[in-house]
Amino acid sequence: MKKTSRILLSAAFLILLAISWIVALNTKPLAKKQWELLEQAAALMEDKIYIRALPLLEEASQYNSTYTLSAENLLKSAYLALIDQGGYQRKYTGLLNKQMNRTDATPAVFLEAAHYYLDSAQLSNALNVLKTGIDKTASTELLDLYEKNRYAIEISRSVYDNALAIYGATLQVQKNGLWGIAKSDGSLLIPCEYEKISTYSVDRAIVKQGEEIFAVDSHNNRIAKLQGTAEDFGNYAHNRLPLLTAKGWLRSTGEFELGNMTFQALGMYQNAYAAAQENDKWGIIGIGNEWLITPQYEELIFDELGNCYAQNALFFKKQGAVYLLAANEVLPAVYENARPFADGYAAVKRNGKWGFVDNKGVIQIDFFFEDALSFGQHLAAVKWNGLWGYMSVSGNIVIEPVFKEAKSFSNGSAPVLTERGWQLITLLEYKKGVDL
Repeated sequence: MKKTSRILLSAAFLILLAISWIVALNTKPLAKKQWELLEQAAALMEDKIYIRALPLLEEASQYNSTYTLSAENLLKSAYLALIDQGGYQRKYTGLLNKQMNRTDATPAVFLEAAHYYLDSAQLSNALNVLKTGIDKTASTELLDLYEKNRYAIEISRSVYDNALAIYGATLQVQKNGLWGIAKSDGSLLIPCEYEKISTYSVDRAIVKQGEEIFAVDSHNNRIAKLQGTAEDFGNYAHNRLPLLTAKGWLRSTGEFELGNMTFQALGMYQNAYAAAQENDKWGIIGIGNEWLITPQYEELIFDELGNCYAQNALFFKKQGAVYLLAANEVLPAVYENARPFADGYAAVKRNGKWGFVDNKGVIQIDFFFEDALSFGQHLAAVKWNGLWGYMSVSGNIVIEPVFKEAKSFSNGSAPVLTERGWQLITLLEYKKGVDL
């Protein structure tokens, strides 16, 4: 903080010296008065008599004249010098906000504010300031500082025996052989007391307990029950649940109203579409009975929740090779393996290494990694030297590979396998309420 104060004070004195020669030419009483106040305040501040300089600078800052910005910058230096005394922190940040809210605000004031908040261990405020400054000024310096600080994480105290990928803001977790739902911060939403549980969506999850299949809400209250029997079920989303009956796989609503189409297999709905298989061929079907992609593929690539289609693209296998279908066009590139698109580039494998392509098949990050998952929230889990970490879309490792396993980010968090078990890491930026 003292370093910041010294820099601001030195800069302010240089500004005063640079503009002093024009005072004699300025005959406007307001500017003259403002300059006189600044001269008096600067002399006091040079002797470190900040408390007496304050009223002079506060008065000078109220004038809308030639030296207003110089007055404000000297005033900020005085506030910083007295920052440990009551009220001056609020005055300093208030003046920063006033400067940042101006239409002609420069990157410098956003950098000053960001460094102040970073020095004060107020990461959330620093990131908010940087995002606002980037939007307002398009400064690469602000963007660099934002990228440098946005990936700080916190690890949850909750530990689970198993955890699936996050869907929205929750995930399926297992403890002592039974399943429940945890929030993305690691805390339990629905206790681990079920033999099986679906993803949580629209205030319900589908569970199995003994021979019963029913829906529970966020308070673990029963809110609907399947009348009859089913052998299995998939993950619940978009008010659709894959349900395996004696007839085959059907689509059910969250109230267990059954659809009239029967499938050999059925995936989870994502963005209102799901993979479905009939006559030994896979296609993509909507919420209703219309096929987006008619069944014609022998094998599709799924994630662990049962999703395969996103960003108007999917991966399919043919004679042991993997191809990308994008915008209904099969692209020529051939891969050894792939992960479905999620929120950005997709992970693909070639020559034993993993890299990333966009939904047009263009390589965006070369093939370097032992394993990888597709991007989610600007981050991708990657395996390097036997351990998992996370890479940003710029291709830089931003969360070091220290985890035994890792899954994709969603809602600012990701499940990771540590020595203790499955835990949740959360970006501090997101934890403090800053939208990614």
